[in-house]
Amino acid sequence: MKKILLNAVLFLVLIIMVFPMFWMLLLSLKQYPESMHTFWNIITSKYTLINYKETFLSDNFLNYFINSTIVATAVTLCNLLFCTMTGYVLATKKFTGRNILLATVLGLLIIPSHVVMIPLYRIMVELNWLNTYWSLIIPWIVTPFGVFLAKQYIESIPMQIEEAARLDGAGDWYIFFRIILPLCKPILSVLAIYTFINNWNSFLFPFLFTNDAEYSTLPVGLTFYLGKQSIDWGHLMAGASISAIPILCIFMIFQKKIVEAISSGALKE
Repeated sequence: MKKILLNAVLFLVLIIMVFPMFWMLLLSLKQYPESMHTFWNIITSKYTLINYKETFLSDNFLNYFINSTIVATAVTLCNLLFCTMTGYVLATKKFTGRNILLATVLGLLIIPSHVVMIPLYRIMVELNWLNTYWSLIIPWIVTPFGVFLAKQYIESIPMQIEEAARLDGAGDWYIFFRIILPLCKPILSVLAIYTFINNWNSFLFPFLFTNDAEYSTLPVGLTFYLGKQSIDWGHLMAGASISAIPILCIFMIFQKKIVEAISSGALKE
């Protein structure tokens, strides 16, 4: 009975989570869905891919897509490297100010990013980085969440491995890139998913730092389908559906690696 109840609850949760995506896809396959007033009309009316064709071939959509890809990929790669390097130092090295630095990282975790919006904007103005990729990438190449995540995971790695490598003459760079980094694959997968999704879906700072369509990202570009008097639901949902494809692909790829890594680790004695 408990198993049946649990399965029923999980199925209900699945429906709740999948329905928004189903609704998005449904509206994207309808021409002028805003003119349909009932759910039955939406279900039974003609399906078409015209919204996808018009959205993808629009003047700036491909540019928005490329910008989001460049920014999210660059920030993710930088986080994987720099957060892991910082976490490695905090987890294994003893130096003056280490505890203060660690407390600072933990303190930054509770500060909303919106708090730094104005000072960060002023910095971008001073550096003349508005309407550039630099303003969309540089502020996020290291995050406190990534540093804390890497530190906690590296602390669980037996340090005897590092000591054995040092006895063989290995230096810090060799140990980090050839020993520590490969052992951090599970946490790198988690950090990659978290960072990529956050930056792919980021709206506030790209909207604040760019007012030129040449550097705008997808979330900013999709707002152009929101008018003052009406909303172009068909093209908006088509654009949102296209923008969701990379997220789903990245998540499925890295999810498999996470499960394999955790499973292999759990089987070790």
